Amino acid sequence: MTATAPTANPSSTIDKSNSLSARMATRLVNSILAIKPVYNVAKTRARNMMIQRAESIGVYWHQEVEALRSRGGEAEFSPQWEADLAAMTNPNVQYPEYFLQSFHAYEEGNMGWLPAMEVEVAAYAVHARIWPGADAEGDARLRRSYHEALKPQLAHEPKDVLDLACSVGMSTAALQEAFPQANVTGLDLSPYFLAIAKYRAQAQAQKPIHWVHAAAEATGLPSASFDLVSAHLLFHELPQDAAIAVFQEARRLLRPGGYLAIMDMNPQSEIYAKMPPYILTLLKSTEPCLDEYFALDIEQAIEDAGFERPTMTCNTPRHRTVVARAR
Repeated sequence: MTATAPTANPSSTIDKSNSLSARMATRLVNSILAIKPVYNVAKTRARNMMIQRAESIGVYWHQEVEALRSRGGEAEFSPQWEADLAAMTNPNVQYPEYFLQSFHAYEEGNMGWLPAMEVEVAAYAVHARIWPGADAEGDARLRRSYHEALKPQLAHEPKDVLDLACSVGMSTAALQEAFPQANVTGLDLSPYFLAIAKYRAQAQAQKPIHWVHAAAEATGLPSASFDLVSAHLLFHELPQDAAIAVFQEARRLLRPGGYLAIMDMNPQSEIYAKMPPYILTLLKSTEPCLDEYFALDIEQAIEDAGFERPTMTCNTPRHRTVVARAR
């Protein structure tokens, strides 16, 4: 009998070729961004593109930020902001090194008034093109898509909800709307973001939200005190060791049978695989931990932290919802 040569698997060959191309593109982009002047240009260009996109969808970036700075008063910068910052700041908080680096085209990262006051307009710009024609409604639609993927997986309505890395409270307000009977806590590591969050919540006359200044991986909150811990667009901003610590902290905070829910970028999305190197360079110039996030085996890391195997749901063409129940 004559031996037959094994038949090559075309799809396997294509997958390997695509993987190699992706690794080469990543190395190229990282080598480009390692050149400081090029990095600065990319970062500035990324910021300008967001501002232009916001203006194109009717979100007037500079006017919105100026109105927030003055709080509708005559002063260019309302003195009440500094009082709010002092009230929100926990002096015992220790900031991890990764948090103090440049983020989102801001040299001060998340530790300043400008990044805090531009979060909302930036969110409208970034999420405007998730769906064709969504424009300024894209951000709200993104949050709804997350909750629509999450709610059917919960065995019970949560009584206590924690929004990890709540930023300026947009995700917190959306959680409060999704679970109107729940007690909602918003936690963030930037006191500037929390000052904006508290002000926005008060202005919108929402049900009182408890705000906490702490790190997501070391919240200082009591164990077994929540039914749902939610993290909206957090993990792509974390190095892997911090992400794993957050999974472990979430498990500590959850009651038996409670849920961890994550909505974030989907590394398996074809959008990122096919992204032109130029655009990828701009993206990475504002997201220093993106490579680590894309390489993280999030399912295994969550399971190792004490959860059942998580479910994965694509809630937009480029985002995924991850839900895991505490063991």
